[in-house]
Amino acid sequence: MRRDRAGQRKGDLGRVPAAFVALPWSVLDSGAYASLSATDKALLVEIARQSLRDNNDRLLASRAYLAGWGWESADTIHRATQNLLAAGLIHQTVQGHRPSKASWFALTWYLLDPHPGYDSGAAATFVRGSYLWPRLNRRRGASHRSGPRLLAPTPCRCGTGPGAPGHRPRRTSRRLNQLLAPQVQAA
Repeated sequence: MRRDRAGQRKGDLGRVPAAFVALPWSVLDSGAYASLSATDKALLVEIARQSLRDNNDRLLASRAYLAGWGWESADTIHRATQNLLAAGLIHQTVQGHRPSKASWFALTWYLLDPHPGYDSGAAATFVRGSYLWPRLNRRRGASHRSGPRLLAPTPCRCGTGPGAPGHRPRRTSRRLNQLLAPQVQAA
């Protein structure tokens, strides 16, 4: 623990002094997060665990990297990664290829860090907070014939979205919509 000038202990004494994963409430309360399976959520935490101050664009989800954390199936990792991309919780900045180039991802609740190694168009298509907006997703476990479904994210904690009957808007959701609206219009 750090100490201030008077020699008193400074900092949060209620937790173990170690790094942590910060998942905002807007992510946990979103419809995109609620639609994920437990495997998808576990992979999201593993990807978020890699995030530091300046590497939001270079997060890995390869089998070689995740094998050290108990992930054994490449198919499970691929399926969960595709679900996270479809939900708008991560964004792919670099497409991997054989034999030794892994794909890079970014978390959409943080800003995208500038890097010269992005694939063309990756930075232009990044939308911060894209998990809050309606997306076209496929049902988990459904065949291709059942078609897509629209996930309506709920930026409000009342359980409904804007325009729905019984919607009780909150100041925070209006402010969040004001902050994110210019990014969505620009994209």
